[in-house]
Amino acid sequence: MGLAVRVIPCLDVRSGRVVKGVNFEGIRDAGDPVEAAERYDETGADELCLLDITASHENRAAIIETVTAVAEQIWIPLTVGGGVGDEAAFERLLRAGADKVSINSAALRDRQLIARLAKRYGSQCVVVAIDAKAAAGGWRAYSQGGRHDTGIDAIDWARQAAELGAGEILLTSMDADGTCNGYDLGMIAAVAQIIDVPLIASGGAGQLDHFAPAIEAGADAVLAASVFHDRVLEIGQVKHSLAAAGLATTLPAAEAA
Repeated sequence: MGLAVRVIPCLDVRSGRVVKGVNFEGIRDAGDPVEAAERYDETGADELCLLDITASHENRAAIIETVTAVAEQIWIPLTVGGGVGDEAAFERLLRAGADKVSINSAALRDRQLIARLAKRYGSQCVVVAIDAKAAAGGWRAYSQGGRHDTGIDAIDWARQAAELGAGEILLTSMDADGTCNGYDLGMIAAVAQIIDVPLIASGGAGQLDHFAPAIEAGADAVLAASVFHDRVLEIGQVKHSLAAAGLATTLPAAEAA
């Protein structure tokens, strides 16, 4: 067995509330971010991801107050993204309590931003998020919270991002997002084959048998939102399903004792 598979709940936040949609649309309220973060920490999440989903589109910085409040209540690593347009915004989130910061639209505008951040803060805290949608036999990268088709090949962009210094790639299938029909295994495999940094699979988890195939396709971690927010599944259930598939995982402390 290799490194333990990470199970990562994602809090998509808008106006200080956790929200969830389908295919990046039809947004609905899903609760308080601090309460959700505490629950995930207590029930065995390996990390937590907090994304301000409208920050880039609205051309504003991520919500520092929410980041600070969440960071103060959890012990697991916290990745924060949304509206991170430059080095100053990146540093503000680290100072607010983020362990890693995710960049997306800004990196597509200025690819050298990845290299500058990696040099200054270390690759380990630079996550490049890629929102991708199937197109013409491949996948294209989108920016501005999935609103703008960049025309850039998502697989090649993942390769470039890793080469520039990204410590991790957060790959979201816009087609699968919120559908609960499973991860885009083809896209995961295509990216995993050409990068040598950890890959987080995102978008589409809906039932227990969706998680192991994402790891088998090449992901190092699985991220999900609605199934955890709506308590369709618990973190421990996912970890047990991964273990049953022969994958290394860490059980919640209460179960491991």
